[in-house]
Amino acid sequence: MLKDHMNIFVAGHKGMVGSAICRALRQDGFKNIVTQEKKSLDLRDQSAVRGFFERNSIDYVILAAAKVGGIHANNTYPAEFIYENLIMEANVIHQAHSAGVQSLLFLGSSCIYPKMADQPISEESLLTGPLEPTNEPYAIAKIAGIKLCESYNRQYGTDYRSVMPTNLYGPNDNYHGENSHVIPALIKRFHEAKEAEQDRVTVWGTGEVYREFLHCDDLAKACLFVMRLKPATHQKMTSPMQSHLNIGFGSDVTIKELAHMIKEVVGFNGELIFDTTKPDGTPRKMMESQKLFELGWRPQYSLKDGLQNAYEDFCATLNTSKS
Repeated sequence: MLKDHMNIFVAGHKGMVGSAICRALRQDGFKNIVTQEKKSLDLRDQSAVRGFFERNSIDYVILAAAKVGGIHANNTYPAEFIYENLIMEANVIHQAHSAGVQSLLFLGSSCIYPKMADQPISEESLLTGPLEPTNEPYAIAKIAGIKLCESYNRQYGTDYRSVMPTNLYGPNDNYHGENSHVIPALIKRFHEAKEAEQDRVTVWGTGEVYREFLHCDDLAKACLFVMRLKPATHQKMTSPMQSHLNIGFGSDVTIKELAHMIKEVVGFNGELIFDTTKPDGTPRKMMESQKLFELGWRPQYSLKDGLQNAYEDFCATLNTSKS
């Protein structure tokens, strides 16, 4: 359980999720936030991670570090996705336990659930069917992270909690041309088309699949909400064999609806073309987040306002790189 005086290690503080969590912690008055640059601490290096915990007095770990990417990246680099995520999780979770850290929050992904899971997807759907093939290696690594937390809790009595966010977007996202997720990829594509005065933009897939999206700052606040839950409250919502909690937005949209929304936010006036030769991925992926909703947590950003915030951050990033 999170307390104000704790020394909190945020692994992955440079990423979209980690940086959002650091913002949320600072906004809530936390001052003892420990971070490490990748060049100073490679989480894939077991001895380096052990040394970090031996040198630092850490009370709480937030494991937001991960190798992430969209459909293309998952298809192209499956070995890197499964290996790097497995090794980082194993190193951080085990060395945290070895150093006596009793409290940890692991961030997973909605891709842990079966491709054809009943909608909305409840926590109980885990391991009930085949995964989406395009991101199976990444999903298996994330499932392993959940089970690591559960196993250490069962054997050692630690309080290691896991949250499964839906699709995320917002400030500090990855806008790489090939390895980004759908929202940053479309923001970049529409912006570049507008700047070049192009008359059309191509979107992968049919546009008919449904996705749920959550702003990263809303996720960060949800993480703090879960971290603050008393152990008894958290245990009522979970079980020793199923310790993870979903964090979703509460509604979803088609990719076609999303594309038109981003087109409007960016101010692109051309035509949208959907390339049906490209994969759609899972038909629908809507999270059941009722457990958190019933306790009082709700996202604050509407999708339209969140996209506007994300686009403003994208433009600010471009301006910074030019100066």
